[in-house]
Amino acid sequence: MPRISKRIIATLQPAEKDYIVWDDQVAGFALRVWPSGRMSYVVHYRANGRFRRYTIGHHGPWTADKARDEAIKILARVKDGNDPNSERGEERTSPTVSQFCKIFVERHVKTHLKSTTQAEYQRAIDLFITKKIGSRKMAAVTHSDVVTFHHTYRHIPYQANRTLGVLSKMFSLAILWGVRTDNVNPCRGVKRYKEQKRERYLAAEEHQRLGKALDDARSTIPEAVNAFQLLLLTGCRLREIQRLKWEYVFLDEGVIRLPDSKNGARTVQLGESAVGLLKSIPMIAGNPYVITGRKDGGHLTDLEKPWRRIRKEAGLEDVRIHDLRHSFASDALELGEDLIMIGKLLGHRDLKSTARYAHLKREPIQRAVKGIDLKISAALATSRVTSPTSVD
Repeated sequence: MPRISKRIIATLQPAEKDYIVWDDQVAGFALRVWPSGRMSYVVHYRANGRFRRYTIGHHGPWTADKARDEAIKILARVKDGNDPNSERGEERTSPTVSQFCKIFVERHVKTHLKSTTQAEYQRAIDLFITKKIGSRKMAAVTHSDVVTFHHTYRHIPYQANRTLGVLSKMFSLAILWGVRTDNVNPCRGVKRYKEQKRERYLAAEEHQRLGKALDDARSTIPEAVNAFQLLLLTGCRLREIQRLKWEYVFLDEGVIRLPDSKNGARTVQLGESAVGLLKSIPMIAGNPYVITGRKDGGHLTDLEKPWRRIRKEAGLEDVRIHDLRHSFASDALELGEDLIMIGKLLGHRDLKSTARYAHLKREPIQRAVKGIDLKISAALATSRVTSPTSVD
């Protein structure tokens, strides 16, 4: 039994029947020579008491050394109790990633997730997952494949991480539903990219500029102006105001009761200005929404376009709509509210979500440092004055 090499293969001639040339380095690894002259690398093994032959691939696309390395990996799987031929059969019948995405959306996304989250999942599937690995078999996707997939979107780390989360959920359910019989989630252990959190809030002077820009725009886009003012005064999320219905508003109590939000039902407390603003907004017959759109009975769907116009007018072109929520939180901190109270105002589920706002404003920290500095300096000065004079 020679070591299968390029030199040995060059001496082999086809015969009337196919025959096997065994390798002397890896037991079970061989080259099968067909009467047509075609040659295939194979590996022989026993699984469940049966003799099995696994075809690695044809000579040409596969070299002897590459095939030998693959044979070693296959035999290692056999030693671990696996049957590579059975796995190959499961892989052939396995749905593609694109096919499983449709099952995933119908059975999980549409059934268990909120509409906003459904849209995020569908976007990750349509724009990233199916485009890159949609043709791959679910049973064949490896950890290395996922690492490569994630690396492809390293220039958009936030989206890369969110898409990886969707993909990981898909594979977890593929295991649960019997599509991945190896019980391996190839997304596990893939390191997420570091995400840079934005730190943007409105200073007092910026609030004034924004207020003027909103007043100037009220005559042309009153619905959008109402939305932005409510966002400023309540700290609500964009969709909570965008889809706010009159039936959720209780002006006599000074509250908004949202039946559903990112973290479930919650009550939004209103200040006098917010109550006054809501009282000034006319109710449109047949339209349940506070912020009405162009379509009868609908809400205003696009607030990004009017926001770009208003922030440009105010000279705040780096401010996003979500930064209005940041400003609400940081202003509350500056007024002395603790994180627990701010979390309740913002509708956070846990303190971790609120903690990120604690460093948004530097003024209170600077005032605290100056106060401590003055106190310690005064104490040191007093100490120098009252310390006994040394005697020679």
